[in-house]
Amino acid sequence: MTTDKQQEQQQEVELFFSTNLLEWYMVQRRDLPWRRHRNPYYIWISEIMLQQTRVDTVIPYFNRFIERFPTVESLADAPEEDVLKCWEGLGYYSRARNLQHAARQVKELYGGEVPNDRDAVFGLKGVGPYTAGAILSIAFNRPEPAVDGNVMRVLSRYFLLEDDIAKVPTRVKMERLAAKLIPEGEASHFNQALMELGALVCTPKSPRCLICPVMEHCAARLAGCETSLPVKTKAKPPRPEERLAALITGSGEHAGKVLIRQRPQSGLLARMWELPHWPAPPAEGGATGALLPEAAALDRLRRSLRQAGIPARPEGHWTAAEHTFSHIVWTLQVYICREEDALALPLAAEARASYGAAAEPAAGKLPAEPFADGDHPEDAGAVRWIRREDMAGYAFPNVFLKLLNSYFDEAEKEQL
Repeated sequence: MTTDKQQEQQQEVELFFSTNLLEWYMVQRRDLPWRRHRNPYYIWISEIMLQQTRVDTVIPYFNRFIERFPTVESLADAPEEDVLKCWEGLGYYSRARNLQHAARQVKELYGGEVPNDRDAVFGLKGVGPYTAGAILSIAFNRPEPAVDGNVMRVLSRYFLLEDDIAKVPTRVKMERLAAKLIPEGEASHFNQALMELGALVCTPKSPRCLICPVMEHCAARLAGCETSLPVKTKAKPPRPEERLAALITGSGEHAGKVLIRQRPQSGLLARMWELPHWPAPPAEGGATGALLPEAAALDRLRRSLRQAGIPARPEGHWTAAEHTFSHIVWTLQVYICREEDALALPLAAEARASYGAAAEPAAGKLPAEPFADGDHPEDAGAVRWIRREDMAGYAFPNVFLKLLNSYFDEAEKEQL
């Protein structure tokens, strides 16, 4: 049972935390572009971009994005391809799609003004408890908690909380505590101060306790267990998947160009552009991560291209690359392939074929060659032959952006 004296001590610890943290922030806060105003649209953009992404990475993307889409209406009305291109390289592309969907909600429902209403903000696509709290507190100074991983780490250590932060009840508990700590009239600065402390001082592996403005009453530091908190259940590691990718170089009228294809309308990396690629068959013995013998890889890739109706011939291994998602890791073995002159691929495939079972080959495409083992490779979507200068018109996942730039760099050196 908590005594009156214990309650009084707890209140003192909480007040010390709020007061000292706020004073520290007003002196030490970083000059970040989204902190130079209270524009709720800009704050919203920054918070979406900062999800699972470092501040230094976000700054140039944020500046380009608000220059290209300075208002909610401009984002809502833009072609999705333009939004994805502006987001290119930032990753987690569902964030961009959800952001544009939500901008259309704001335009249609709230006249283009980000609402100063908890239920309305929560109702926007892609806006969860943390983002809603950040928008409402930072932009409108409303006393709403904004609890992310940084904040839960700070609170876990300062108050010596050993609850698993991967669990929903713990987040709810942290939100109640964070709301209780907000000084009256200082929600905007206080929530940013909490985030700042977690980002700069109370870091995950090596907390800088000696310069922490609240170290005096940090319960975890006093107990000598600051590096063991917070408690967090380890997430299931992403499963590995080997894939064979084709970097197809053109001949004749396509000389100097590379073939790219568009991904499906929905799902993983929807509507983005890439090099054609397919799952690799298991290596001999079924060893995960084992490289398929080159002869077998070339044969599988040749049949994959033929099944997709792409007239190209694999010639040899070029490079390897990796792309990590939250649930899967692609290891791409990339092979140089040459367009076969006998059947020239059209400049553009107007119909977007599905990535499911292969359809009947279109005119001018190779007939499908079935797999002996019964597998069916992913079929190609819309395709384009592009030069380097054409890349500006297409949005690529970062791994394919790097591969294409690397190839064009090599090709330009060879021409010197």
